[in-house]
Amino acid sequence: MTKSVLIEKVSGKVGSLTRRQTEIVVETIFESMKEALAKGEKIEIRGFGNFRLKDRRPRMARNPKTGVSVNVPGKRVLHFKAAKALREAMNSK
Repeated sequence: MTKSVLIEKVSGKVGSLTRRQTEIVVETIFESMKEALAKGEKIEIRGFGNFRLKDRRPRMARNPKTGVSVNVPGKRVLHFKAAKALREAMNSK
């Protein structure tokens, strides 16, 4: 699903907002989520899941083509954990 498809679905469900207004709402939600994650905050959406940043330590890796050791710096990665309701919905028949 792309962002434009999401905007169309939300606009269709709400009905009282124009497509442009719905686009502004969706963009605001995504921007708020990005800002919260950049600050190191955890995002919890009940029934959907949790988003948070995890720190990866620096490590030594190997280039598979040349075999040369490469230093990989540490970084922050996004981690998503699905809520129980979402997991059950994905696994139900």
